[in-house]
Amino acid sequence: MTLALLNVMASADGKMPGWFLPFQILLIVGIFYFLIIRPQGAARKKHADLLAALKKGDEVMTAGGIVGKVKDIKELKEKGEWRVTLETGDSTVVVERSRIIRVGDVAAPPA
Repeated sequence: MTLALLNVMASADGKMPGWFLPFQILLIVGIFYFLIIRPQGAARKKHADLLAALKKGDEVMTAGGIVGKVKDIKELKEKGEWRVTLETGDSTVVVERSRIIRVGDVAAPPA
């Protein structure tokens, strides 16, 4: 705020009104929410949707840079995890589904 606006809000003894500090805190929390928390939630949701549509035969890339085709997808019920088997070259690799960052040409948004 400008100095003129602060001078108008200040009382005769130079103190700020009692509502001004809570207003500033709410303003900072609001800015933090709209610039950081909300976009991260949207990116997480898009990544979850990308992984939910994963199927056998899709070409994927992992966060570690491994590129391959999905051979198998299975859930480990006791751990609540999903494992994806990838065929890459002459090798077969098992990775966690959450580590996949690109399916075909569609990349997950940065977190």
